[in-house]
Amino acid sequence: MSTEFKIRNSTFSWGTRTYIMGVLNITPDSFSDGGKFNTIEAAIAQAKLMIDAGVDIIDIGGQSTKPGAEQISLGEEINRVIPVLQAIRPTTDLAISVDTTRVEVAKAAIKAGVDMINDISGCTFEPEILQVVAEAGIPIILMHIRGTPQTMQQQSNTDYEDVIAEIISFLSEQIIKAVETGINREKIIIDPGIGFAKNYKQNLDIFRRLAELRTLNCPILVGASRKSFIGYILNQPDPKKRIWGTAAACCAAIFNGADIIRVHDVKEMRDITLVADAISR
Repeated sequence: MSTEFKIRNSTFSWGTRTYIMGVLNITPDSFSDGGKFNTIEAAIAQAKLMIDAGVDIIDIGGQSTKPGAEQISLGEEINRVIPVLQAIRPTTDLAISVDTTRVEVAKAAIKAGVDMINDISGCTFEPEILQVVAEAGIPIILMHIRGTPQTMQQQSNTDYEDVIAEIISFLSEQIIKAVETGINREKIIIDPGIGFAKNYKQNLDIFRRLAELRTLNCPILVGASRKSFIGYILNQPDPKKRIWGTAAACCAAIFNGADIIRVHDVKEMRDITLVADAISR
């Protein structure tokens, strides 16, 4: 794995510290903060707060991917994401990603100045997205999932002989496809997909065995922020009250090899990463 990674005006030196991706959901139905930032003014204000708190990447998403989430139309996703991207882009030189599985959203986002695409399907829902990313020469985040957000928590999709082996096999195949399409190997980031077609025990197993993903020689992103497995442990149904559980999960991810953590609470998790990095690195 290359030790350095340039995105816009930021240099990511893998292994030297943990980088923070801040979640900016432009959705009325996100599991955690649905409807909170789905106006341009609110989204810009939240982006500024994240920038001031020390975020490294802002991840804009217009389609909720919580279990059972309904798929919105292509036009609706574009209308949610692109105006916000266009409004935020002139305000910062930090990296901006768009969380989408759709080719046309990716094309529109690239035209509007996005720096990377974050695809929760690992580019399996619309494989042509690999070609779009390759032609733009930007990084791609490949995540592991089975099924779709509507079906991923069905037992047939959470039945694994070995969850880590399955994740590694899936991501390895998608890395090969990405490289064959023309994406630079050094521009691929991988995500094991915490909570996506995984049950409670499998999520914990991913944290314990995260270092095994190092065999894929790609930077590792972990998105555990406020998720239901934390709520289960804490007996806390309100995602916004899972901040310290999220902190513990982020520490575990960092200690086991995560390069990027994807979080809602940037200010608090920035402190967590500084301390965890000082100990672990």
